[in-house]
Amino acid sequence: MKILKFGGTSLGTIENLYKVKNILDNDTDQKIVVCSAMSGVTNQLISISESVRLKNKEDIELKLGELRNKHIDIIRGLIDDHTVRNKVENFVDEVSNKILELSYLEYTEDLHSRIITYGETLLTQMFSSFLDHIGISNVLLIAEEFMWVDTIENPNIKKISKRLESILASIPKSQLYITQGFICKNANGDIDNLRRGGSDYSATIIGAALAAREIEIWTDIDGVHNNDPRYVDATYSIPYLSYSEASKLAYFGAKVLHPQTIVPVIDIDIPVVLKDTTNPDAAGTIISNKTYRQGVKGVSAKDDITGISIKSKKILKGYDFLTSIFEIFNKYQTTIDMVTTTEKSIFLTIDNPNKLIDIVNDINRLGEVTLMPHQSIICIVGESIIQDKNSHRIFEILNHISVKMISYGSSTNNISILVDSRDKIDTLRLLHKKLFLEQSEMVVL
Repeated sequence: MKILKFGGTSLGTIENLYKVKNILDNDTDQKIVVCSAMSGVTNQLISISESVRLKNKEDIELKLGELRNKHIDIIRGLIDDHTVRNKVENFVDEVSNKILELSYLEYTEDLHSRIITYGETLLTQMFSSFLDHIGISNVLLIAEEFMWVDTIENPNIKKISKRLESILASIPKSQLYITQGFICKNANGDIDNLRRGGSDYSATIIGAALAAREIEIWTDIDGVHNNDPRYVDATYSIPYLSYSEASKLAYFGAKVLHPQTIVPVIDIDIPVVLKDTTNPDAAGTIISNKTYRQGVKGVSAKDDITGISIKSKKILKGYDFLTSIFEIFNKYQTTIDMVTTTEKSIFLTIDNPNKLIDIVNDINRLGEVTLMPHQSIICIVGESIIQDKNSHRIFEILNHISVKMISYGSSTNNISILVDSRDKIDTLRLLHKKLFLEQSEMVVL
């Protein structure tokens, strides 16, 4: 069994849907295909949910009409059989009416979570019907019937496995199953979601639950690149990454991979392969427990970082001060990304400012607080990076960029630096020049 996940851009046009069809048609393995919503649809649903919050009925109906028309246009371009087409169009109308009915309820976060999952529901019904129409037999699985996730960070894989295997045993066996990414049920049994980009995570959860042979993540780029191709020229796809290297790059901003994606498969060593829908013959990136070479492999950047400098009041001893500070962040469930300490001061970064006012109010009892917003963390990743003979070149950027903080993690595979976000692109380009372009002797395996 293989798991294949296709993202929104891979499914966003008639041309790309045919490309996905060809990929599936050429793959003879038994497989489950995990689908995102069409590109832009989740944003449309978020906008509808916001109109529900504002109780703007006219806006809701207008946006629902736009959502419906987007899917109807694709259906009419894909399916020429009127009976099949009418059936799928009726399904789109049913979903639109369900969303409209939900819009009359009192707005809650649970309601928001439910509304924004309908994009995957619409896409999978449409795509499954299209495949049936052209003679590719498949079975549509409903994610909310098996994807019961107690907590997003720690999904109960055994529970999901039991439910999914029971469903598969109760229906006719197929070479191809279609299901929704992103959608899940939470610990309360309510329809929820795995947050933005969560379809990657759906795929690896399903892969772990079924002990799949391989998981393929299909997007619009040929794997994880060694730097951000949106800002840096002459980047290339990294052929091999370890789980640890890939996790670091994803957490610190590599957009091609959801940060939680790798977690379910690490302990059972299922390879994750990143592939390009527009160029299916490209090798992409293979992520596994193997390390193919040491040294720098990639650079990524994480934005919207806030630096927090704290100086202790004299009455506190060093260990009391540090303990008290970390307890405050724990109290407000706010993750710290980078931290440096002395006995009487601490400098740290966070990426979630939702509780920042409360945090600062609590810290003010202990010391003087200075905030540094609009920062970016640049993460340089590679196995045994400190031992690599070229890693010293990272620090040559200090001649050109004002670096606020440097952190060498507890693992041996990443160095992180903090810079003003306005310097992010220059930093990425300088690092690319120093670590890749000027290292002609570097062998890329």
